[in-house]
Amino acid sequence: MTGSDAPPSFRLAYVPGATPGKWVRIWQERLPGTPLTLLAVPAAEASDLLRDGQADAGIVRLPVDRTVLSAIPLYTEATVVVVPKDHLITAADEVSVADLADDVVLHPLDDVLDWPELPGRPAVERPATTEDAIQLVAAGVGVLVVPQSLARFHHRKDITFRPVVDAPQSSVVLSWPEEATTGPVEDFIGIVRGRTVNSTRGRTKDERPADTGTGAGKAPSSAKKPAAGKKAATGRNASAGRKPTGGGRARGATGGGAKRGRPRRRS
Repeated sequence: MTGSDAPPSFRLAYVPGATPGKWVRIWQERLPGTPLTLLAVPAAEASDLLRDGQADAGIVRLPVDRTVLSAIPLYTEATVVVVPKDHLITAADEVSVADLADDVVLHPLDDVLDWPELPGRPAVERPATTEDAIQLVAAGVGVLVVPQSLARFHHRKDITFRPVVDAPQSSVVLSWPEEATTGPVEDFIGIVRGRTVNSTRGRTKDERPADTGTGAGKAPSSAKKPAAGKKAATGRNASAGRKPTGGGRARGATGGGAKRGRPRRRS
């Protein structure tokens, strides 16, 4: 098979904590003839991967290089603090940045939060990765503030987390090289935006994937239609032609109904 004969494909990068599974399933149902390849990539390397053309699009965290990359927002994550299970913070349902003032707050080199000022006390050395920082939390060295998805991604039995109500948040976007907005990219944009398979946005009629389903909401061609000129008998028409029972006198008639005659005297 030559390169020109090869079926089209779509390469989707995603950063730790991102969950593209729902959109991938829709893609596989809607475009079974177009393979989708998932590429796990560290958050710090995602923009370079897209700029270099090693992926067609990516589910990544802001910021991205908007001079060459397009982006549409997907969601914004809650921020949590990861602590050992016996930490005092676990007694609260949620905390503030000020509550971390006496803790050593780890700040890994791949931190995805944009801090105007780092909370708590600084560690002696910055961990190289979030995964390394999680291990230090489990060892009781300090605590770690991250998006909730990363806390779940690196879950361990000996640690837990609590929401931090006033910490910076991380926004997740779908990003792709602006000059490489291909048909498959448009298809995936449509999926994450909830467009139907027959949507005309972004693709011409010839480029849109064929709908192989039965067409939800459409009546089958074999459905019988009511015969022309026939109407269901309702109201008065339904009762037309019926003979009243009991000699034509309605039972229980009162008010304006027929009156009884005066009884005859016995002779």
